[in-house]
Amino acid sequence: MDTILKKEKGLTLIELLIALVISALLIAGFYRTFINQQKTYTVQEQVVDMQQNVRAAINHMMTEIRMAGFGNVSMVLPATIGGKTYNDVVNWDTPAAGALTIVSGMGFTTLTGIPSPNQITVNSLTDSQGNLLFDTADKKYVSIGGLESYTITNIAGTTLTLGDLNGNLTYNHPIGTPIFAIRAVIYQVGMVDGKPTLLRDTNDGQTTQDKIQADGIENLQFTYLNSDGNVTANPKDIRIITVSLRARTERQDPDLNDGDGYRRRQIVSNIHLRNMGLVP
Repeated sequence: MDTILKKEKGLTLIELLIALVISALLIAGFYRTFINQQKTYTVQEQVVDMQQNVRAAINHMMTEIRMAGFGNVSMVLPATIGGKTYNDVVNWDTPAAGALTIVSGMGFTTLTGIPSPNQITVNSLTDSQGNLLFDTADKKYVSIGGLESYTITNIAGTTLTLGDLNGNLTYNHPIGTPIFAIRAVIYQVGMVDGKPTLLRDTNDGQTTQDKIQADGIENLQFTYLNSDGNVTANPKDIRIITVSLRARTERQDPDLNDGDGYRRRQIVSNIHLRNMGLVP
């Protein structure tokens, strides 16, 4: 019997190698694209976090600095708070070069009575978060209704005895009038765990000082202007404070061929002080 031979079809070794090379190139291309996209996403995420940090930081600073001097705090200046004496509402380069300390009324309870010319009673010695508002050490300054301020010389229960009084209070305050604590708030840049950080300290005698306001803030600059927009060296003439914050990403980008590999953003804002230059 004759045997019929059929031609078998298949891949030669060369064709197989070519197919493997093409597949490897495609896989490498897909992998490279994935890595680049992942890296781009990571960089963008860091930039977004940095921008959110610097914006949140300057917004909080604007709110507090704008209210510098609130409570007619000039009545108790110079004020000694947290072991430091502040002669003005706005104190630059205090306690260190580049830092800013403002004195202002913040956090409050309410008036419940005036038992004697030099005493007031308050609803509570703590604010709504349970933080102690007044004592006779680091929290010894009080503003009544934001109109007049005094030094607390004694506390009995919820009754505050006030010093610096020449007779009665200047104004007639109804029950329920807000009673504000006066604080000296410091803003400065420091290092926390090896990272530049914007720090905020209220000098209130708490065990935890220098609360972290925002991390990644490596530079903080203040410029002090008078009502004409000119730089002034007289704290009492300050009407505008220009704040400049520079932030950097949390991690370096090894492919960024510029400087030290950190991406940076800077934001500048003018803060108009509401309580400077007011006649008591």
